[in-house]
Amino acid sequence: MSALRAAAFMAMALTLAACGNADTGRLQGWVEGDFVFVGPDDAGRVEALAVREGDQVTAGVPLFAVDADLQQSDVNTSAAQVAEARARLARLEAAQQRTEEVAVLEAQERRAEAMLMLSTAELERQQTLTAKGVGTQAALDTAKSNFNRDTAALDQVRRQITVARLSAREEDIAAARQTLAAAEARRNSAETKLARRRLAAPVGGAVQQVYYRPGEMVPAGRPVVSILPPGNIKVRFFVGEPVLPTVKLGDAVEVTCDGCAAPVSAKVSFIARSAEYTPPVIYSLEERNKLVFMIEARPDTADGLRVGQPVSVALKK
Repeated sequence: MSALRAAAFMAMALTLAACGNADTGRLQGWVEGDFVFVGPDDAGRVEALAVREGDQVTAGVPLFAVDADLQQSDVNTSAAQVAEARARLARLEAAQQRTEEVAVLEAQERRAEAMLMLSTAELERQQTLTAKGVGTQAALDTAKSNFNRDTAALDQVRRQITVARLSAREEDIAAARQTLAAAEARRNSAETKLARRRLAAPVGGAVQQVYYRPGEMVPAGRPVVSILPPGNIKVRFFVGEPVLPTVKLGDAVEVTCDGCAAPVSAKVSFIARSAEYTPPVIYSLEERNKLVFMIEARPDTADGLRVGQPVSVALKK
């Protein structure tokens, strides 16, 4: 119901409630409804609309679809990230690196051993020549430097082979598992957003209004369809301050309206804690009679009641 219509009904109800209706014992009110608004999470263009205003729908029935190109792209990207993260984790959890990588390191080891054998032989030869007084100190120093270099190179490649045959460190595996979990969470989020581009009725009821048609752009946070479940229909009316203490939650009331085949039974479900109308500061007995409080009652059955329809309410004693 629009704010203007609600204000008009409230003004009418306040006026009649202030009068008391002592002759008939009936109070004036109107039918109100709590609508369920259904719309996409993000902005988009309506591609398909499966319902019309006035249609009766059940929960799970398709309502409309919004373009999903961007959401599908997000799903594809996140799925690729999951595959990459899973492959990296599998490599880290393997007992050793690939055979080809180890074979390359072993070839480098054999080359380093050959270089060391050569530099060892040269060092021994220079040491012999120097001892005989034939060799030079510079040649001996060069031989020692080459020997040390080749020894270090062989040690380095052997350590690389050892590391290549070891499994990955636990902290690396744990980090890879967290990366995979994050990628899977992003994929699940993207899939959820994609699924929500095709909306189904969350509840059963009557389609009250369609706000956007196929081809129209829906802003973020705006509904495309509103549904009114039968259980969300209520009757609003007002009682004066002297009558308020006699009304309790759960009390039965009788609702009648023009065109209603028979009175409708309802139960009080809400009693306002503040007055809808504020009298002058001085509360004389006459002015207190102008205080009215809003009451809501839920009908046992909503047959024949329409939102915005004026009704008469009788309190049952």
